[in-house]
Amino acid sequence: MISVEKLTKQYGTTTVVDEVSFAVERSSISVIVGTSGSGKSTLLRMINRLVEPTSGRVLLDGTDTRSEPAHLLRRRIGYVIQGHGLFPHRTVAENIATVPRLLGWEESRIRARVEELLRVFQLDPLTYAGAFPHQLSGGQQQRVGVARALAAEPAVLLMDEPFGALDPIIRAKAQEDLLDIQRRFGTTIVLVTHDMDEAFRLGDRVAVMSQGRLLQYARPAVLLTHPADPLVSRMTGLSDRAMKLLSLTTAGEAALPGRGEGPAVAASASLREALSELVWSGAAGAVVIGADGQPCGQLTVAAILARGRP
Repeated sequence: MISVEKLTKQYGTTTVVDEVSFAVERSSISVIVGTSGSGKSTLLRMINRLVEPTSGRVLLDGTDTRSEPAHLLRRRIGYVIQGHGLFPHRTVAENIATVPRLLGWEESRIRARVEELLRVFQLDPLTYAGAFPHQLSGGQQQRVGVARALAAEPAVLLMDEPFGALDPIIRAKAQEDLLDIQRRFGTTIVLVTHDMDEAFRLGDRVAVMSQGRLLQYARPAVLLTHPADPLVSRMTGLSDRAMKLLSLTTAGEAALPGRGEGPAVAASASLREALSELVWSGAAGAVVIGADGQPCGQLTVAAILARGRP
């Protein structure tokens, strides 16, 4: 879907992105993570040509992004920034309708799309369509910002620190909402963050950057178990690596045959959550319950701990 090939950006003698290459699969989420000044936001902005590359190229479905005017390219790529960038003097509905109107959609189609997205983001159209951004909470503004980026049905959505301004509780809910929306629409997402936990929660693959270079691009479990660079190892967290590894596997995936005894744990729960339940209850094992409400296996503390060893 997206192929980044030796992408480089220089300002004078300073190289801020240095020959970065990676590929993003269709309908997946790739997260770019790194410290301040690592070049991650510049890399993201080169995908939709908000920043023009010095060298290298970006391909969307095999077509070089330089083959069309930048403003037309950006109209078919959703873009969300920290703070969401909503137009303060436009209503929620007018904000969401921005790109469809630029594309010349009929008003009936625009109204239908705005209403659909408001309902998807659990914002009652009768209450929120005519509201202004200052009348919304931070979490609601964030949802409207993502809805606006999705309004023209883009295949690609770019997100630059979209949850950085939210408090921890709202941020966790916003992350879960994003995963639900991505599954619903099948959008290909590239997201920038400085938070490794957020990267692991959201990313099918994670790109770790430092000083303009791509250190490693892999699935979260690979970053944890086989870091390609000492900095990757430090960023993924030496002390809590086992706990992070357990967060990547569900109880259903790790369930052992048999019914077992102990508290019930949902198959969709992570092994980290299952271990917390066992430690809290003082039990040695748990019964894993499937989506149909029936037991589908068992877990033991020993089996969970074995899964946590890199």
